[in-house]
Amino acid sequence: MLHLLGTHTLGSTVASWNEFKNCCKFMTMSIAELEKLRASSEWFPEKEYLAQRTWLQTTCARILSCGPIPKHVAFIMDGNRRFARKSSIERQEGHMEGFKKLAETLQWCLDLGITEVTVYAFSIENFKRSKEEVDGLMHLAREKFERLLEEKDEIMKHGVCIRVLGDLTLLPKDLQAVIADAMYLSRNNTRAILNVCMAYTARHEITNAFKELSWGVNKGLIKPSDISEEVMEKCFYTRHSPDPDLLVRTSGEVRLSDFLLWQSSYSVLAFVDVLWPEYSIWHFFSGILYYQRNHGQVQAAREVRDMQRQQAIHDSDRQEVMKILDEENKSPNQTEALPQRISEYARQREQRIKHFVETLEAKRTQKLLNMLPARTASDLTSH
Repeated sequence: MLHLLGTHTLGSTVASWNEFKNCCKFMTMSIAELEKLRASSEWFPEKEYLAQRTWLQTTCARILSCGPIPKHVAFIMDGNRRFARKSSIERQEGHMEGFKKLAETLQWCLDLGITEVTVYAFSIENFKRSKEEVDGLMHLAREKFERLLEEKDEIMKHGVCIRVLGDLTLLPKDLQAVIADAMYLSRNNTRAILNVCMAYTARHEITNAFKELSWGVNKGLIKPSDISEEVMEKCFYTRHSPDPDLLVRTSGEVRLSDFLLWQSSYSVLAFVDVLWPEYSIWHFFSGILYYQRNHGQVQAAREVRDMQRQQAIHDSDRQEVMKILDEENKSPNQTEALPQRISEYARQREQRIKHFVETLEAKRTQKLLNMLPARTASDLTSH
């Protein structure tokens, strides 16, 4: 009989039989078992990952671990809407599949020892989409961050710090509150970091950094001559993070779409011709291998950049000291300790920058505290 069914029919029959068995198993589960299944972590599906991981995947991961592993990986998760059209499902379901892929990818990163991940979740440009889709995305984000708070034990177990980067004031108030709650809850975790870029574009980030620098100068916290690339980076949303070592974009597009333009100048870029929900562990491994092949070249370029930066700062300090000497009607030849004057000026500059950054950080922290829901704010007050 099986021979007469043919290969295609046989495969369909086996699949249907497996589905029937799974359905029967589901129907005979106890309430406790159903609750346990429902309560499985959406953000950290570690058990599912370990159950599905094959010997070949484990072996490949160990081989890759012998080479340099990126500490920070960024993802442009592109292709959810096209996946929905391709799969003949609702657009919102496509975004849901995209979230599931994110949770799975985070497990791959944790397993390989990648300690920081940044994802492009929602661009400021996305607000131009239809109201129905934007509202759907805001609802999905709200639902997933509320779920994240329900899974706070998993957050603390894995030691993950959640940061949402972007202009949060552009988001709905209730979403701001749940995001602030998740960020505040996980603020002291250090094992791994997840940066979720929402209401974000690189141009907006750079423009905001200029505004912060201007604010610092107007307040007298820093001088215009104190401003450098390093100081500007301290004004970015990504100020607490190193630049990504590897940036991956799915869907076959070969552009950055206004994502981490400054930070990715010395990153390995990998463009994958697959829609985000279809991104597999083998695509992930391929990206890591691609990074390892280019690691030495990129690292050398970063070292040259760092030396050039330090030289530019030293030259700026020297110019400022020479201006001071000119105002004092002293020539360099009359100054016996020019190197000491430059060193002292550098020390003062560093103190100004430190005070500016601390003041800026306090302002940002207060802004985050103001977004917290009333219950969390009252807990803070009581303590």
